[in-house]
Amino acid sequence: MDLDGNSLYRTILNAIPSPVFIVDDDVRIADLNGVASTLSGQEPDAILRRRGGEVLHCLHSVDVEEGCGRGPACQHCVIRNAVTACLDGKTVSRARMKMEFLPVTGQSPMELFVTASPMSNGGETLALVIIEDITEMSKLKDIIPMCMQCRKIRNDDEYWQTVEQYFHDHIGVDFSHGICPTCVEKYYAEYSG
Repeated sequence: MDLDGNSLYRTILNAIPSPVFIVDDDVRIADLNGVASTLSGQEPDAILRRRGGEVLHCLHSVDVEEGCGRGPACQHCVIRNAVTACLDGKTVSRARMKMEFLPVTGQSPMELFVTASPMSNGGETLALVIIEDITEMSKLKDIIPMCMQCRKIRNDDEYWQTVEQYFHDHIGVDFSHGICPTCVEKYYAEYSG
């Protein structure tokens, strides 16, 4: 597969709705999709051959003069460790990490799932890295204030809304409604069978 010239390869890569990076063993970017370029806020040509932490504006990419991958925090980087594992022949699926950004970006920390899988190109083993933003979902793991009477949820603006509306607004989930067997017996016994 020619990373630069294959239009089917490029079409597939850009069809993936999550940021995708193809990197070497030092997490230097060999290729990326359009979503990854948008996430970084840079044009693809400015990203290629740079380390992932520099491109993603990782807070720790400037800890030491040598840059991304060289500071003390980098040994715990889920992206770097996923790349290392996958280049050793293991697929890493949805490893969780919290990424903090350089203050100049003004971006809040993000919770991410990182998936890395080995791939080969012209005899060189590379890692295909997919990043999923789960920040909104991870917020839901916190305690959510709910009215003990009507079961509405208080959102961040101190407004009370239905459970259905809360989940729709925060993670795009819609509900369908049914009735459980216990409630059928309790409220609709004459219809049960």
